[in-house]
Amino acid sequence: MYIICGRTDMRKGIDGLATLIQDSFELDPYSNAIFLFCGRKKDRYKCLYFDGDGFAMLYKRIDNGKLQWPRNENEVRNLTQQELRWLLEGLSIQQPKAIQKSKKGAF
Repeated sequence: MYIICGRTDMRKGIDGLATLIQDSFELDPYSNAIFLFCGRKKDRYKCLYFDGDGFAMLYKRIDNGKLQWPRNENEVRNLTQQELRWLLEGLSIQQPKAIQKSKKGAF
């Protein structure tokens, strides 16, 4: 799952978003990945996914609240399931007080 950071023109449809993925970020829109986009207001987002025989696009407008969308333009990030859950709950994807997964170490 990839998040396209910064602002995306939410007037773009499937073709426009797929072209953005391919040309600006050099990723394959036909891969087995979900791509997330957010507009200027941070109260709506789009998801783009290729399921093998065509593209599916989900568009959601949040009625009460805003997303904490990363605004670093021209950046794409790979999200974990936990980061996605935080993002869609209105939290930042970086939670410094969350318990981080430990690295394998030697005893």
